[in-house]
Amino acid sequence: MKKIEAIIRKSKYSVVKEALHEVGVNFFSYWDVTGLGNEKEGHVYRGVSYSTSDIQRRYLSIVVNDDFAEKTIQTIISSAGTGEVGDGKIFVSDVDECYRIRTGEKGGETLK
Repeated sequence: MKKIEAIIRKSKYSVVKEALHEVGVNFFSYWDVTGLGNEKEGHVYRGVSYSTSDIQRRYLSIVVNDDFAEKTIQTIISSAGTGEVGDGKIFVSDVDECYRIRTGEKGGETLK
Protein backbone atom coordinates (compact mmCIF):
# COMPACT_ATOMS: atom_id res chain seq x y z
CA MET A 1 0.00 0.00 0.00
CA LYS A 2 1.07 3.59 -0.61
CA LYS A 3 0.27 6.78 1.22
CA ILE A 4 -0.04 9.71 -1.16
CA GLU A 5 0.15 13.15 0.40
CA ALA A 6 -0.57 16.11 -1.85
CA ILE A 7 -0.40 19.82 -1.16
CA ILE A 8 -2.52 21.63 -3.74
CA ARG A 9 -4.00 25.04 -4.39
CA LYS A 10 -7.17 25.48 -2.36
CA SER A 11 -8.88 26.80 -5.50
CA LYS A 12 -8.27 23.46 -7.29
CA TYR A 13 -9.67 21.25 -4.52
CA SER A 14 -13.14 20.67 -5.99
CA VAL A 15 -11.66 19.77 -9.41
CA VAL A 16 -9.18 17.33 -7.81
CA LYS A 17 -11.87 15.80 -5.58
CA GLU A 18 -14.16 15.18 -8.57
CA ALA A 19 -11.30 13.73 -10.66
CA LEU A 20 -10.34 11.37 -7.82
CA HIS A 21 -13.93 10.19 -7.46
CA GLU A 22 -14.10 9.55 -11.23
CA VAL A 23 -11.10 7.17 -11.06
CA GLY A 24 -12.37 5.36 -7.97
CA VAL A 25 -10.69 7.12 -5.04
CA ASN A 26 -13.71 7.52 -2.79
CA PHE A 27 -12.05 8.05 0.58
CA PHE A 28 -9.34 10.47 1.66
CA SER A 29 -8.67 13.01 4.38
CA TYR A 30 -7.84 16.67 3.90
CA TRP A 31 -6.76 19.68 5.91
CA ASP A 32 -6.50 23.39 5.25
CA VAL A 33 -2.88 24.42 5.65
CA THR A 34 -0.69 27.47 5.15
CA GLY A 35 2.87 27.26 3.94
CA LEU A 36 5.75 29.10 2.37
CA GLY A 37 6.70 28.50 -1.24
CA ASN A 38 9.24 29.47 -3.86
CA GLU A 39 7.19 32.24 -5.43
CA LYS A 40 8.83 35.52 -4.40
CA GLU A 41 6.76 38.16 -6.13
CA GLY A 42 3.40 39.43 -4.97
CA HIS A 43 0.27 39.92 -7.01
CA VAL A 44 -2.15 42.81 -7.24
CA TYR A 45 -5.85 42.08 -7.06
CA ARG A 46 -8.33 44.97 -7.26
CA GLY A 47 -5.60 47.41 -6.37
CA VAL A 48 -4.41 45.49 -3.30
CA SER A 49 -0.96 43.89 -3.33
CA TYR A 50 -0.61 40.56 -1.56
CA SER A 51 2.12 37.98 -1.15
CA THR A 52 1.62 34.60 -2.80
CA SER A 53 4.48 32.88 -0.99
CA ASP A 54 2.41 32.60 2.21
CA ILE A 55 -0.91 31.32 0.94
CA GLN A 56 -3.66 28.87 1.80
CA ARG A 57 -3.31 25.33 0.47
CA ARG A 58 -5.18 22.07 0.94
CA TYR A 59 -3.35 18.97 2.18
CA LEU A 60 -4.72 15.62 0.98
CA SER A 61 -3.87 12.26 2.54
CA ILE A 62 -4.80 9.20 0.47
CA VAL A 63 -3.94 5.52 1.02
CA VAL A 64 -4.26 3.19 -1.98
CA ASN A 65 -3.12 -0.27 -3.01
CA ASP A 66 0.24 -0.36 -4.81
CA ASP A 67 -1.28 -1.04 -8.23
CA PHE A 68 -3.48 2.07 -7.95
CA ALA A 69 -0.83 4.54 -6.78
CA GLU A 70 0.36 5.75 -10.20
CA LYS A 71 -3.20 6.33 -11.44
CA THR A 72 -3.96 8.35 -8.31
CA ILE A 73 -0.79 10.44 -8.68
CA GLN A 74 -1.43 11.16 -12.37
CA THR A 75 -5.01 12.15 -11.60
CA ILE A 76 -3.82 14.68 -9.02
CA ILE A 77 -1.16 16.07 -11.35
CA SER A 78 -3.55 16.48 -14.27
CA SER A 79 -6.39 18.00 -12.23
CA ALA A 80 -4.38 20.23 -9.84
CA GLY A 81 -1.86 21.66 -12.27
CA THR A 82 -2.03 25.17 -13.70
CA GLY A 83 1.53 25.35 -15.03
CA GLU A 84 2.35 28.18 -12.63
CA VAL A 85 4.69 28.28 -9.65
CA GLY A 86 2.77 27.19 -6.54
CA ASP A 87 0.81 24.26 -7.96
CA GLY A 88 1.99 22.09 -5.06
CA LYS A 89 3.79 18.86 -4.27
CA ILE A 90 3.03 15.14 -3.99
CA PHE A 91 4.81 12.84 -1.53
CA VAL A 92 4.56 9.04 -1.69
CA SER A 93 5.49 6.65 1.11
CA ASP A 94 4.97 2.99 1.93
CA VAL A 95 2.24 1.82 4.32
CA ASP A 96 3.08 -1.39 6.16
CA GLU A 97 -0.41 -2.36 7.27
CA CYS A 98 -4.00 -1.18 7.41
CA TYR A 99 -6.78 -2.32 9.74
CA ARG A 100 -10.54 -1.84 9.52
CA ILE A 101 -11.61 -0.96 13.05
CA ARG A 102 -15.19 -2.22 12.69
CA THR A 103 -14.27 -5.79 11.69
CA GLY A 104 -10.61 -6.12 12.68
CA GLU A 105 -9.65 -7.27 9.17
CA LYS A 106 -6.31 -6.13 7.82
CA GLY A 107 -4.50 -5.63 4.54
CA GLY A 108 -5.31 -4.08 1.19
CA GLU A 109 -8.91 -5.30 1.23
CA THR A 110 -9.67 -2.75 3.95
CA LEU A 111 -9.25 0.01 1.38
CA LYS A 112 -12.22 -1.18 -0.69
